[in-house]
Amino acid sequence: MSIQTDHLDLKSAIASQLEAAFDDIQSLYHQLHQTPELPFQEHKTSARLADALESFGYEVSRNVGGTGVVALLRNGKGPAVMLRGDMDALPIKEETGLDFASCEMATSETGSEVPLMHACGHDLHSSCIVGTAAVMAGLREQWVGTLMLICQPAEEIFGGAKAMLDDGLYTRFPRPDIILGQHNMPALAGTVGHRPGSAMAACTNLAVTIHGNGGHGSMPAQTVDPVVIAAHVVTRLQTVVAREVPPEETVVVTVGKLHAGTQANIIPHSAELEINIRSFDDALHSQVVESIERIVRAECDAGRAPKPPTLKVLNETIALNNDAIAVEHVRRAHAEHFGDANLYDMPRLNGSEDFPFFGNAKAAGFGGEDIPYVYWFIGSTPAERWANTPGTNVSQKMRHLEMPHSPYYFPGNDVTMRTGIEAMVVGAMAYLT
Repeated sequence: MSIQTDHLDLKSAIASQLEAAFDDIQSLYHQLHQTPELPFQEHKTSARLADALESFGYEVSRNVGGTGVVALLRNGKGPAVMLRGDMDALPIKEETGLDFASCEMATSETGSEVPLMHACGHDLHSSCIVGTAAVMAGLREQWVGTLMLICQPAEEIFGGAKAMLDDGLYTRFPRPDIILGQHNMPALAGTVGHRPGSAMAACTNLAVTIHGNGGHGSMPAQTVDPVVIAAHVVTRLQTVVAREVPPEETVVVTVGKLHAGTQANIIPHSAELEINIRSFDDALHSQVVESIERIVRAECDAGRAPKPPTLKVLNETIALNNDAIAVEHVRRAHAEHFGDANLYDMPRLNGSEDFPFFGNAKAAGFGGEDIPYVYWFIGSTPAERWANTPGTNVSQKMRHLEMPHSPYYFPGNDVTMRTGIEAMVVGAMAYLT
């Protein structure tokens, strides 16, 4: 696909290239949405994406970090710009009612059959990567440098970014000068949100097994009850935020899973907890995790547990801190393309991403200096729905709308997809022209 662009301004050229490719991108999106796959199981998804990227003339490498895809378009001497999209889905039963809704099932890590849904819009993100590839290939005469496109697996379990880095992302392929990424959010479709500095939280998911000595419910003195110990752990953990975290900091500690026993008159041998910790400061985050582990061990000692608790980090990621200078550079480019009225200041999110590993040399272990990155947000709520939603600003309105991970969440409308592609193209062109 190519068109003559020398007589057109950049905005018109982008629009023309996007229009030529859009039907194919939309068809790809529908296929991806109908056939979601779990983290590190994205075999069909990555194959479809790799094939599409190859069709535009990119050098494509498959199976990077498991199921990841890297696509390069070398276009003369200049900066290396990396654009990242994710592609894994969630174990959620879709309730959107779409004609192309998912009916897929898969086997989870625990061996159970689970329904699948792209409830976080990763199919949209990867479709935007392919759309960006099409547009940038058609605009080769208007930019110089190297474009590096990433389709990343396993974002939902914070595993894919490090897997790709550990597989030589910055040694097998060019080390980027700037990294750009985006996520959908239930703001107004057609708008783009930015936030310099602290934008998303660090997260640790911690599994805990408390060991007891089970027996008959009528003879508790002959047992060590792990349920009682677990109950003390749950209540005591809230004192970490209340009494160990400075009041000006934001930390959330949630016990999302507590499982023990089979029936009322049996004291079980163990209790299992899963604890979710979120904060915006990596050093404070480590301190909070240490405090939680201390409390768990102490409560087990106090409850006469026969052996220490088993603690395992299921997954974790660092805080996302956008480079302020790079954010301003990208925001100016987006303002010129979309207009100031279609930009908004994104509120800080307690949600988490593994995207920042791509830029953090120490945390990711790739050595050298950190790489600046910008992560922005594209609105996904159609205009009529947005107008009828209570609230006077983005934060207020989003409280009344379906969020990512809801079985009813659908961000893939045409306006959002076009905006996502254009936002990535404009962001890349801000560094390649």
